[in-house]
Amino acid sequence: MRMKKVGKYDVVRTIGQGTFAKVKSAVNTETGEIVAMKVLAKSTILEHRMVHQIKREISIMKIVRHPNIVRLHEVLASTTKIYIILELITGGELYDKIVHQRKLCENESRCFFQQLIDAVDYCHSKGVYHRDLKPENLLLDYKGNLKVSDFGLSALPQKGVGLLQTTCGTPNYVAPEVLNRQGYDGSAADVWSCGVILYVLMAGYLPFNETNLQTLYEKISAAEFTCPAWFSSGAKSLIYRILDPNPKTRINIEGIKNDAWFQINYVAVRHGVEEEVNLDDIDAVFNDIEDQYVTERVQDTDNGPLIMNAFEMITLSQGLDLSALFDRRQEYVNRQTRFVSRQPAKTIIATIEAVAESIGFKVHSQNYKMRLEGVSTSKMHQLAVVLEVFEVAPSLFMVDVRKVSGDTLEYHKFYKNLCNKLENIIWRPDEVS
Repeated sequence: MRMKKVGKYDVVRTIGQGTFAKVKSAVNTETGEIVAMKVLAKSTILEHRMVHQIKREISIMKIVRHPNIVRLHEVLASTTKIYIILELITGGELYDKIVHQRKLCENESRCFFQQLIDAVDYCHSKGVYHRDLKPENLLLDYKGNLKVSDFGLSALPQKGVGLLQTTCGTPNYVAPEVLNRQGYDGSAADVWSCGVILYVLMAGYLPFNETNLQTLYEKISAAEFTCPAWFSSGAKSLIYRILDPNPKTRINIEGIKNDAWFQINYVAVRHGVEEEVNLDDIDAVFNDIEDQYVTERVQDTDNGPLIMNAFEMITLSQGLDLSALFDRRQEYVNRQTRFVSRQPAKTIIATIEAVAESIGFKVHSQNYKMRLEGVSTSKMHQLAVVLEVFEVAPSLFMVDVRKVSGDTLEYHKFYKNLCNKLENIIWRPDEVS
């Protein structure tokens, strides 16, 4: 059987597929390295007016080159496709390691935290703020080293603008100032998320994990949490200084690196001479389709759903997050799932409300976010699910569905049942070949 070739890469097989792209494993014929290749159709990018967004966000991924960050090698194109070549990560999510071990010992937690801080510090030195740091976005390589992934919600500060405005990220890990919608320092917000991650590594559960969304926000804003008894005094002290609700007095990365607890067995990452990042391949890929590109309209989103970055959608779409690149022998059940609709956002919300109530769930809805609460089929546990509608392109919406409490298998059954009942609003485009 003849192997398909893309540039210097021999394409091996498809290892993941989502709404807008396929992920394939491939071999670099010059080095023998196995890589991940994401394949996007140019027609889809044009149809949904994603050119500017995707080009910008791929550029950010290429700028951040660090041993503890998933590397984007290059971008190639044919007449109809775009090929994004990424480092292949095979060790799984840090989240799954926590679930498997219940919690990590202090020394192991500190080691992962040190690697995380090194990576985040590097991003900030490049003016890049991740804005969605959580264990699900932290991968492990075959040696067990941490790799930060999923820069889809990352941001570069606009020229002359000091504070970021977009509310984004996962609620349990988001800093209070982000929830307040009054502008925030991306660096301080990322530091808060790192503190929550450290707490989860050592405790095995979240510091802020209320079933009621409003109560959750209130506890985050007040930094209302306690550390378990098994945390050392050094770890407690650092966590309390990180989870300071006031971003102006919150410890910064320099302070974290100088902390006595952090310094134990710390070896700063050496990544050699700083490479000169060349974005010519990205420019070349997009130049031939930009003539066809229609400038995207800028909308006032005060009364509508948030606009989600297109590359976040592509990389995190069901089946296309990097978990699809892990050991295929593992049985993997999504805790976070998404579907796409071309119906108006208000129609999507109304339809979900009706369906949820018809299957016995209580519905709380506000600003294109919904919380569904019900009991499991066994009648033993509460199942709580949060849904949020994002605009990913004009007249195209993504519904992010996330389990916040309850059994994962019960959630999986719920999601399948929900999608079956929402068949009339879910959009299924033609496959990317």
